[in-house]
Amino acid sequence: MTKFIFITGGVVSSLGKGIVSSSIASLLSLSNFKVRVRKLDPYLNIDPGTMNPSQHGEVFVTDDGAETDMDLGHYERFTGIIAKKNDNITTGKIYSEVLKKERKGDYLGSTVQVIPHVTNEIKNFIKKDLKKEDYVICEIGGTVGDIESLPFLEAIRQLRNELGKKSTYFIHLTLVPYLSAANEFKTKPTQHSVKELLGLGIQPDLLLCRTEKSFDDEARKKISQFCNLSFDSVIIVENANIIYEVPLKLHSQGILKQLYNHFDIKKIPKLNQKPWKSFVNKFSNLKNEVDVTIVGKYTNLSESYKSLNEALFHSGIKNNVKVNVKWLDSRLFDNYNKSKKILSNTNGILVPGGFGEDGSIGKENAIKVARKMKIPFLGICFGMQLCILESVKSLKGYEKASSTEFGNTTLPIISMLHEWTKDKKILKHDKQNLGGSMRLGAYVSKLKKESRIFKIYKKTEIKERHRHRYEVNYNFIDIIEKSGISVTGFSPDGNLVEIVERIDHPWFIGVQFHPELKSTPFNPHPIFNSFIDALIKFKNEKN
Repeated sequence: MTKFIFITGGVVSSLGKGIVSSSIASLLSLSNFKVRVRKLDPYLNIDPGTMNPSQHGEVFVTDDGAETDMDLGHYERFTGIIAKKNDNITTGKIYSEVLKKERKGDYLGSTVQVIPHVTNEIKNFIKKDLKKEDYVICEIGGTVGDIESLPFLEAIRQLRNELGKKSTYFIHLTLVPYLSAANEFKTKPTQHSVKELLGLGIQPDLLLCRTEKSFDDEARKKISQFCNLSFDSVIIVENANIIYEVPLKLHSQGILKQLYNHFDIKKIPKLNQKPWKSFVNKFSNLKNEVDVTIVGKYTNLSESYKSLNEALFHSGIKNNVKVNVKWLDSRLFDNYNKSKKILSNTNGILVPGGFGEDGSIGKENAIKVARKMKIPFLGICFGMQLCILESVKSLKGYEKASSTEFGNTTLPIISMLHEWTKDKKILKHDKQNLGGSMRLGAYVSKLKKESRIFKIYKKTEIKERHRHRYEVNYNFIDIIEKSGISVTGFSPDGNLVEIVERIDHPWFIGVQFHPELKSTPFNPHPIFNSFIDALIKFKNEKN
C-alpha cells in the first residue's frame, strides 16, 4: 500500500522544503523504493507559465508539456525520476476543476464550498495517477499561517483520518534562528509554528530545524517537549555548502530510521550512499576554475535560471573545475564596444531563454563579442534565435532582420509557426491566452552526422524539452546559412530549426530547446559537458 509523506514549512518562507523533499525522495529511491514527489502550490494562477521569473523563479517544463514550479526541477535532479504534469497542482487548477464540475451539474445542486468540495479535489489530486509507488512525497507550498494554504492543510489532515496514521507521515520544516548578540538559539518561532499546525489539527511526526550551526541537546530537548515530540523526532538541519550535501546530512541525522519506525518497516533496506558521497567529494577537491558570463533579463534573481545554474555546476564537477557564474543584465550591453570591454576577460558567454524585445539588443551585442573574439558561446531558446539575428544582420542588406515578437518587420527571420505557414500573412496570437500558445514539452530533433552537435550527443536523434512561441522561419534558411550559421538540427519533418552552429568558430552553438532541464548531478547534460570543456581549452590557450 502506498504511503504518503507530507512536508510543510513554518516561521519563514524559502527554508528549502523543495530540497528537503528531494533529499528524502533520493534517499528512499537509493534504498530501492518506488517514489513519486509532488508539489501543491497555494497560488491562484493555473500554472507559473505567465508569472514573472524575477518574482517566482524559473518555470520548469516536464516531458509531457506542463509548466510547473521550479521545485519539480529539484525533484528530478535529486532522484532522476521524470516529473509529470500531475505532479504539480495549484489552487487555480483546483478551483477550475471544481467550477467545471459545478457547471456540469456534477454536484447535483449542492452548495459548493471549500469543505468538502475543494478539499476533496485536493485529495483526489494527491492520490491521482499512481502506479504502485511505495512512497508519495507531497510538498505543501507556502508557510503555515498563510490563508492561501489552509485548504491544502485541511485536505492532508483529512487524509490522515481516512488513510490512517501508519500510511501517512507529517514532516514540518522550521527555522531556529541564532542571535549572535545574545549567543543563543531561539526556539520560540518553532514552538509557535507547531502550535499553529496543532490548531489546524495536524501533529507533526518529525520536526526538521533549519539552523546556521548545530545547537545543543538542551535546546533540542526543549523543542521536543513544547512541540509534543520525542527527542529523536527533532532533527537538526545545518546549512550546507551545496544543496547536494543535504541527503547525506539528513541520513546522518537518522531520518530514514524515523520513517521506517513510523511505517513499521521491519526489514531495513540497504541504502547506496556512494553516488552522493562521490559527487560531494569531487566538489570538495576542485582545484581549477573557469568563468562563464550569462547575459539575460532576469538576472536580479538567480533562481530565474535555476536549472541553468545547476546544469553548469553538474558539468563543472564532471570536468573537475569550479564554474564561476557571472550574471549580467543584458540592458547593460547597449553598444558593442562597451560589451567587448565587459566580456573580454570571460571564458565563455551564455545567452539563455527569455521573452520580449526589452534587452534583446544587449544580448545581440554579447553574441557579437563571442562571435568576433572567438569566445565559446551557447545560446538557448531565445538565445539561439538572437544569435541567428545577429549573424544575419552582419550581412549587407539584411540589417532589418528581426522577429515578429518585436512587431512588424519586412524580414521576419523569427516568427510564430502559423505566421509563416498560412499564406505568408502575419497573424497575431491570442494575448488573452498566453499560457496556451507555446510549444511545450519533449520533442524529437534530427542531427546532421558531420556536425559538432552529433559529436556531442553521439547519435542522430535526440529528445529535448521546449518552451517557446516563436520559431526560426524556414523560408530564410538560405540567408541564415550565408551568414556563417550552419543548421545542424531539425524537427523530424525538416521544417523547424532546432540547432545551429558556426563553422568558423571553435565552439558556437545555439539550441531551440532547454537542455538544462534534463541535467542531473549523476548524469550531466552532454551539451554543458562540451561547453565547459571548451571554456577550459579557451582559458588554457589564452594563458
